[in-house]
Amino acid sequence: MYRWTMTTPPLELVAGWGQVQQFTNAARTDIDEVLWRRDIRAASTQVAKSSIARGGADSAALEGADLVGVEQSPMGKVLAASLAATVEAPKFNDIWMRAPLQVITGLHTLVAKEFLPREQLARPRLDQSADDPLHIGGLPEHTEVPSALMRLSQQCSATKIPAVIEAGYVHGEIMRLRPFTWGSGLVARAAVRTVLSARSLDPSNFTIPENGMFESTRTAYVNAIRDFATGTQEGIESYFAWFSASLGLGARAVVLE
Repeated sequence: MYRWTMTTPPLELVAGWGQVQQFTNAARTDIDEVLWRRDIRAASTQVAKSSIARGGADSAALEGADLVGVEQSPMGKVLAASLAATVEAPKFNDIWMRAPLQVITGLHTLVAKEFLPREQLARPRLDQSADDPLHIGGLPEHTEVPSALMRLSQQCSATKIPAVIEAGYVHGEIMRLRPFTWGSGLVARAAVRTVLSARSLDPSNFTIPENGMFESTRTAYVNAIRDFATGTQEGIESYFAWFSASLGLGARAVVLE
């Protein structure tokens, strides 16, 4: 039985844990290997385009979308929303460095505009209603959400910790909170792209973190988020083992067509 914590340990504290550093250093090595490949850099535009398309599709698949669905069907709209967020995520780079919360809410507006009334776009949920396509369970109280998002934004706007740790923490916290009535998972995964790009770890968006998450299996994804949500050092280290391995898979998924 998983027990959800009221708050997550501070980002700076998590960044100091040896296991977290070890796991994320391995992920950074995997990403760097892709960035230094001459064939990848020579085809940079093509590679980035492919990464965005595959990343958007895999993120949508994690939401349960049928990738061959009719465009105007509910699942077709999920795919369109996911692709929109994946395309736009790197364009938030400059904003992320000074106002992360603005990016999170901006991404939500992108993904949820076809699914929620206007007054719910970019707004934290006001009750315990939130989509949970992965069946994570354990939804935190809605009263926690505004202060938790503000705390997350404040920590990220001031941090100098490695980008992989920041990206993992942001993703884990958004998935733990599921702060929006619909679309939190799409926002969380798009935010990973934004952080990796904004912090210049993968500025050209070559790697495909969403693919790594998808290939890790939905069961592993759910277990990782539940581990993060315990707020314990053991749980969060286990989550970062999964997150770092997913980034590694997403880096190795880069191929030239």
